[in-house]
Amino acid sequence: MSSTTTHPSGPGLPSPVLELAEVSFVRHGRTILDSVSLVVRPGEHWALIGPNGAGKSTILSLCGALQHPTSGRVEVLGHLIGRVELQRLRRSIGHVNPRHPITSALPIRDVVLTGATGTVELPPHHRPSDDELDRADSFVALLGLSGKAGEPWTTLSQGERGRTLIARALMTDPELLLLDEPSTGLDVAAREQLLDTLDVVRTAHPSLASVLVTHHLEELPQSTTHAALLAEGRILHAGAADEVLTTARVTECFAHPIEIEHRHGRWSARSLAQAER
Repeated sequence: MSSTTTHPSGPGLPSPVLELAEVSFVRHGRTILDSVSLVVRPGEHWALIGPNGAGKSTILSLCGALQHPTSGRVEVLGHLIGRVELQRLRRSIGHVNPRHPITSALPIRDVVLTGATGTVELPPHHRPSDDELDRADSFVALLGLSGKAGEPWTTLSQGERGRTLIARALMTDPELLLLDEPSTGLDVAAREQLLDTLDVVRTAHPSLASVLVTHHLEELPQSTTHAALLAEGRILHAGAADEVLTTARVTECFAHPIEIEHRHGRWSARSLAQAER
């Protein structure tokens, strides 16, 4: 298998926000990741793409300091996993998971405020500071939710929930934003609104780095700068998005003939199987 390496360290390059070096992860005797290396720098926006079971979510869990590698080295925000207090480190990472476990009718503003406490619900008797309230309101506005700040979580659409969770993730002013299939369950209009929102967030926070996991190239924002193609726990190609997301390389990754098109800053994919018959 061929590969495209990520940018090496060197003079003039900013220090990595995230670095995985020869990382392997084994669960119940099964190798989930095999010698994965990846470097993410400030202002870079990575997409992890590959078939089901490729190891994308496992990489994201390592990036989020939720798990330790079986072997290899993972550094997040300059801290080596295994030699840092994980709970404290997690508060410096914005993590957007559409399966966020909240079940109560918290209004949007309160859900966003839980990003400052790192909890699912606001702790009893917690009184947000004026600064936290101002930050929450500014992120609610940035995400286009100002008119709905008082609406309860239980009545929100999937798209509104996704944007609320991005606002929540920004509350700690993270250097790294992780997005685990943020378009899951969205219709086309809601997906496009979410992707536009991600572009706005990335423009508003130019030093922010992000890693987004998806199965679908249509779910990549225009602001995507880099991509990694994974299959069977290994990175096949990684680097600048326009160099990695090509017909030949995506076809290799999914073991199926797929034509890739890049127009107006967005990617699309379609099967070539019928055309080849």
